[in-house]
Amino acid sequence: MSTNKTTTVADGPASSDPQWGRVVICGGTDWPRLGRKDRVGSINPETGEPLNPDLLEPHILRSLGNVKVTSVHTSCTGCHFVVIDLDGHAWLFGRNGSSCLGVSGEEYISENAPRMVRASDMGAPKGTKFVHAACGRNHTLLVGSDGSVWSAGVNNVGQCGHSTCPEVSTFKSVNVTHGGNKERVVRASAGITFSIVLTDTGKVFSFGSAEKGQLGNGTTGERITTGNKTAFDIEERPIYVKELDGKKIVQIASGQQHSLALDDTGVVYVWGYNGYCRLGLGNQVDILKPKPVPQFSGQNDTAFASAIVAGPTNSVVIDKQGLYWMAGKWKNSGEGSSGSPYSTFRFLQDIMGCKILLARSGGVTHWLITPDDDNNPMTVCWGQNAANGELGLGVDEPKSSTKPTKNNPLLGIEIIDIAAGQNTTLLLAKPNDKFSDLQRHPIDVQPPQECVGCKKDDGDPLECDKCDAPWHLECLKPPLSAVPDGEWFCPQCLEDPGAAVGLWKDTKSNRKRQRAESPFDEAMEAKPKGGMCTS
Repeated sequence: MSTNKTTTVADGPASSDPQWGRVVICGGTDWPRLGRKDRVGSINPETGEPLNPDLLEPHILRSLGNVKVTSVHTSCTGCHFVVIDLDGHAWLFGRNGSSCLGVSGEEYISENAPRMVRASDMGAPKGTKFVHAACGRNHTLLVGSDGSVWSAGVNNVGQCGHSTCPEVSTFKSVNVTHGGNKERVVRASAGITFSIVLTDTGKVFSFGSAEKGQLGNGTTGERITTGNKTAFDIEERPIYVKELDGKKIVQIASGQQHSLALDDTGVVYVWGYNGYCRLGLGNQVDILKPKPVPQFSGQNDTAFASAIVAGPTNSVVIDKQGLYWMAGKWKNSGEGSSGSPYSTFRFLQDIMGCKILLARSGGVTHWLITPDDDNNPMTVCWGQNAANGELGLGVDEPKSSTKPTKNNPLLGIEIIDIAAGQNTTLLLAKPNDKFSDLQRHPIDVQPPQECVGCKKDDGDPLECDKCDAPWHLECLKPPLSAVPDGEWFCPQCLEDPGAAVGLWKDTKSNRKRQRAESPFDEAMEAKPKGGMCTS
């Protein structure tokens, strides 16, 4: 959602036995260059190949190869990601514009050396875990199991929920209250200049710019200021969306400048910018207060909604029959483009017979999971101008696709979550034999040539599924009598999950750097740097 993730109150904090998977990545990895034609990509000095290549097919992300992940998060407008693991830790990587990953002075954080953050680092009560996250273009929200929420990144119009300033340089707690009482946040979504949070009682709060009605409070505050410039209202603190009072909202989703909400009866509400008819109301008039979509608020129970998704210029609704509906602009030419957008929610003919289990929208991509003929989950994707390989269709296949198509490299692999970004896609896959056949990123991590245990280059050693380090079975402690089935990770990787790999493998200095940059170490107790919000 917003992270373009579909979320509900019901699935709240992690259960005692949540689903988990391994992270798979496709698309662009040159974070400073993505979407910027004036940037030149980095070159690996040893091979002459791109240091941060476009991945045209799904790759297992080595750095998180032995981390059990429960959810992945990004934005259709963003180039950064949040990965939440089984222990409730957040792993962050990607473009770090305006310190949106909570780190000062770094242009980006490599996916090959992700930054790990714990809720306890932020002063949360012991045992608090991260349960959700949302990404705007240049800001990030993290949600804790205790109902707290933290933000970092650009804050020029209050989208981080703090007094306006150029940026919030390190993650800082956002105060969400109603009627003098603190609210427990369970989910969040974010657009370019605003944020939305959902509480455990089904209340919705918004903060940031009201320019296009994104805050849902009935006004933009448009006015002329000095020099004939136009200004709009800014809400620096979360405000209650009164129009949804009395409704129990269970899902929220945000695009660039619009949002959707779903209540517990299946009614869909939309508000914000309505260019290209992205709100599905039959017109292009901006909506300043949440308004129910007639198609999903009638008398027929099967026509009500079960899930919502927001793309940059489109909206998606999955009804209670599992059918896929889309409104707005979702491609660049023909029907559904800027010249002929879907003015109301319509079926896509190519997937009319599909029952949708999961749906996401990225920068130009669209994803869904649907049962195949054998009732196994199948990954389907499409999108025009997917120039960085973010559809992951394969090295010898087109990078983009106008029509929904099976992702053949993922056939036989169950995908349980998707984070579709502006130029990159993360998928959460359940490990199996087919999964193990995927390429790994980076491909070459320069492993030692001899057994790590005995330092001898002989026999047929077992190789770590993360770092490729070879080990003789008898050199392990305890020794193994046979090659294990499924995944196998060496002692070093088991000792340090999420450790950097390849050229980023200087683990000791990398960990030292990450901890030194953590806003909650003693090193950061000094006076904040200029530009950081302190109120």
